[in-house]
Amino acid sequence: MTLFTRDAAPLGHPYWWDDVTWPPLDAALPEQVDILVIGAGYTGLSAAIAAADAGARVAVIEAGVPGQGASTRNGGMVGGHPRLSWDELAQQYGADLADALFAEAGRALGWVQNFIRDEGIDCDYQETGRLQLAFTDAHFANQQRLAPHLIKKGGVDVRLVERAAMQDEIVTPLYKGGLVFPTHAGVHPAKYFLGYLNGALRRGIPVVANCPAEAIEREGAGYRVTISLGEVRADKIILATNGYTNRPFQWFASRVFPVPSYLIATEPLSPNLIGELAPGRRMMVETRARHSYFRVSPDGSRILFGGRAALVGIDLAKAARRLHRTMSEIWPELEATKISHVWTGNTGYSFGHIPHVGEKDGLHFSLAYCGSGTVLAPYLGRKAALQAVGSAEGETPYSKTRFAPRWFHPFARPHFMRAANFWYRSYVDIREASAAQR
Repeated sequence: MTLFTRDAAPLGHPYWWDDVTWPPLDAALPEQVDILVIGAGYTGLSAAIAAADAGARVAVIEAGVPGQGASTRNGGMVGGHPRLSWDELAQQYGADLADALFAEAGRALGWVQNFIRDEGIDCDYQETGRLQLAFTDAHFANQQRLAPHLIKKGGVDVRLVERAAMQDEIVTPLYKGGLVFPTHAGVHPAKYFLGYLNGALRRGIPVVANCPAEAIEREGAGYRVTISLGEVRADKIILATNGYTNRPFQWFASRVFPVPSYLIATEPLSPNLIGELAPGRRMMVETRARHSYFRVSPDGSRILFGGRAALVGIDLAKAARRLHRTMSEIWPELEATKISHVWTGNTGYSFGHIPHVGEKDGLHFSLAYCGSGTVLAPYLGRKAALQAVGSAEGETPYSKTRFAPRWFHPFARPHFMRAANFWYRSYVDIREASAAQR
């Protein structure tokens, strides 16, 4: 079978880019600002908006094209709960901070909902709910333990789905149950990003493309930043590069590392078929290590399917075959379905699997969303900006998490991921195949 449709998009072109128009970015970069934001994704633009609304003179620079990193390459799933369980957080940080991190999830989601409404962002926001799919009986038992913590500690509305009732959500025998987050949602991530970009432009914030920071030096109480266009001086800097952090930010690059995620979009499918496969129309994510996540497109015409086809960069045609194979394991009905798009983007991870907001040598930052950046990136970017301007509203429990390096990752490039990928492609696949048979 030929995997791709005749009119398939070029390899690497996200499905989300088909129906958006990028505004021109022709503002000149000022020679002096109060705050210079480095990185023009969700984090950086939200930080710039918050700082400008607080009265600061702000500019944003981006090494490439603003938004064409992870902000418009993700699956568009909206939810802010921590990746780690309450028990794992309590073991690392104590019960009080675990409680605070769980409580922050509801505030983050509420802030995003209000921002979309207040800024008038048309981003196909749909409160579909999210279904976390238990791949094994042990995973479902973990969900049963997690649900009371989510309800009690985080004030999160969740509902367990027993295996017998799963056919109302997704028609496949593969999963042992699930956990529904009814208030989680889906967006069109490129339209969502443009809401932040247009919000910054309306405020008169210069956003400069193709302008990497080449060097940063302290100059008195502020900074002198060397860029391709010359120099800019700033009293303060906010780093918002997440999974694309590299030199000259060595200290940060040793603490946040990129994990590629790959996605495919199917050719248009009949509404009846989509209704049969995914009657719940939820955002869906698995508990198994390959971390497949999938959804119906906002217009209801396709399945968008993502996951860890590899932990390093691989040929996109190979990634598409791997994702298509996994999708067909879940839904054999899609085995002959062709692919119109395949693309990839970097998720920023910390070794503790949790974000951090803080300051290092006067440089403020928000990094390492570990797959929850649609909500946490703009929310915590705002927190970083509020901390930079000295506002008490910048307080967040994510400033109390650990942001430590590891001995095996001393450089900007995550060479250790090649070994991790070897383990992932061998041991994990074997383990999950065995688990699926039990």
